[in-house]
Amino acid sequence: MTEREIASMAAPIAYEQPTINSAWKAFVDHLPTIVMVLVTTMVIGTIGFIVYLIAALSVAGITVSAVSDPDTVLVLTKGMPALAGRLANLPFAVLGNFFAVLYVAVPAMYYETGDVIGPGMAFQKLLKRPLRILLAGLLFTVAGAIGFVLCVLPGIAICLVSPVYVNRIFNSDEGIVDAFLNAFQAVYRSERGWTFVGIELLTGLCVLAFTVCTCFVGGLVAGPMAGFFIMNSAYRQGVLR
Repeated sequence: MTEREIASMAAPIAYEQPTINSAWKAFVDHLPTIVMVLVTTMVIGTIGFIVYLIAALSVAGITVSAVSDPDTVLVLTKGMPALAGRLANLPFAVLGNFFAVLYVAVPAMYYETGDVIGPGMAFQKLLKRPLRILLAGLLFTVAGAIGFVLCVLPGIAICLVSPVYVNRIFNSDEGIVDAFLNAFQAVYRSERGWTFVGIELLTGLCVLAFTVCTCFVGGLVAGPMAGFFIMNSAYRQGVLR
């Protein structure tokens, strides 16, 4: 291994065997950051829903007092009222996704540096290059949408690239398109890339089962834990270096 390759490697902890215990420890260490991200996205989502409701009600010409009526709800979810609501909510949906990317970016930064990522550090990193993050998200969304429209499976394949893609966006200066293409190659053309895909799928199924069995409450813990476990696996399998 050359000196350049050694210098570009992540923290030693990234290459350790991923376990439930290590994912739990990482989750607990980052609990303040995860809570902050959760609260931020929930607040944005709530404001977005209120804006959606106001826009839909305005277009439908319905008073707020009628919202509890089933017929009113049906009107608000169809036709022009629904379209107006979605358009009004769009900026909040984008903003919510902008902050939600930290669920993946925090594990990426943690295993890259070996340092616990506090709320201030996480938000500072996110807001340092907001245009890069937004454009990267737009590219990923468009590619994923095209993949699902074409045959579903390409869309799933693109979704499975997201941990590696987010890592490259936050931890490198690669161009957005290059980061996407290189992430895709790293996952599907590396020696143990398909092993990593299997780990992702199995982890996702476990999280889904645990979330359903705990009436969705368990997902608040299992989801972030899975983020650390999968990112650790990406380094361990050589998909990330």
